[in-house]
Amino acid sequence: MSRASRIIRLTAAIGLLAGCAAIERLPDQLFDGRSPRERYVARLEAVGLDHTAAGRDWIEASDRSLRAAPAVSLPHEERGRLQPTAPGALAYRFSVERGQRVSFEVRFVDDSTIVTFLEAWRVDPQATDGVVVVATADSGDRRLEFAPRETGDYVVLAVPELLRGGRYAATLRVAPTLAFPVERGRASDVGSRFGAPRDGGARRHHGIDIFARRGTPAVAAATAVVTRVETTRIGGNVVWLRDDAGHSIYYAHLDRSTVARGDRVAPGDTVGFVGNTGNARTTPPHLHFGIYRRGEGPLDPWWFVAPVRTRAAPLRADLALLGDTVRLRAPTALSAAPNGATLPAETPLLIVAVAGDGYRVRVPDGREGFVAAAALEPAAEPLARTTFRAAEALRARPVATYRPEDVIAEVRPGTDGAVLGRFDDHLLVRLPSGAAGWIAEGR
Repeated sequence: MSRASRIIRLTAAIGLLAGCAAIERLPDQLFDGRSPRERYVARLEAVGLDHTAAGRDWIEASDRSLRAAPAVSLPHEERGRLQPTAPGALAYRFSVERGQRVSFEVRFVDDSTIVTFLEAWRVDPQATDGVVVVATADSGDRRLEFAPRETGDYVVLAVPELLRGGRYAATLRVAPTLAFPVERGRASDVGSRFGAPRDGGARRHHGIDIFARRGTPAVAAATAVVTRVETTRIGGNVVWLRDDAGHSIYYAHLDRSTVARGDRVAPGDTVGFVGNTGNARTTPPHLHFGIYRRGEGPLDPWWFVAPVRTRAAPLRADLALLGDTVRLRAPTALSAAPNGATLPAETPLLIVAVAGDGYRVRVPDGREGFVAAAALEPAAEPLARTTFRAAEALRARPVATYRPEDVIAEVRPGTDGAVLGRFDDHLLVRLPSGAAGWIAEGR
């Protein structure tokens, strides 16, 4: 059976799933605790698609992408293309601090009906699979947000439905979970960070000090309820808030407060004015800002309020090359690839996406990373010519063992081919018919 025939049969089988599409978009809590992607896999298995090559590849694609997600710096933006007939997934690995909120959005430009499964995972070397799921989006959602409870490395994953794809736009951003607690304040106004020694090292600073003119409004950092308004020996005039996430938020050394216990406040509402009451009377006016959580004690407030860069690098590389196969001009490091990698010259690469002034590329062995546009050249011009001495199978993958469905064409002895690239001990060859694929070098 030809590759095209297999795809036609698979497309017809996928039609059996359409009747469940509306159900699949219902909120997760109405189901049994499995993620939307896990339920979709169960549906593939129910109609036997997990036994097809495309079905197996689709199921394996998300696991492979999760394990080998290229690292990016936030914010990150890219525009790319996923081929519907080549099951794939998008994954990004990044570092994030507790107190920050991550937002991940993926939309398919040409078809808004595509269901994309969005998930977030925490990298945990102690876990059985090395990762632990922390958030999933409801089916049909194109945006996933989560605020991690632990500082560390995370991976977000986007998997489109089987045999669905096309041009996509993906954005990944980070922001503080709380508003800055001093009106018109800046990060440079913070003069003392969490953990700094106090009283000759007898205790530690359990907050951050934000310096401002006396009388500058101290504002609510979140939607919250005022739980205490009091005067203490150390804090002077203080206000305590309890936000919807369960944090106790502490404002100290206020010149005076403007709220009462039980008041409901929104971000930006004034709760008092900056001063130097309590044990701060010998220092310039400032707000001591602290965050506490029951069972954990004081948390570092810095990442909860620290401003971050919100605009990703502009897209400067050529979008017209999406989906093209190119090759390296010289040995080049595959930036952000897991465990690092330097690829030799003439390695063919598939351009998956544009990011900044370079490209997200896929190596023939499935790894992905980023390469500057200047490192690439078109792969259309042959590097050399070759003649097949014996019958050969032109294959979709450069591997020693291959599956029958990997065969693109059968090549007769004496057929000439144009060598477009090299990877390990395989050549990427284009036949006179226009078909391109891999053969073992030397055959």
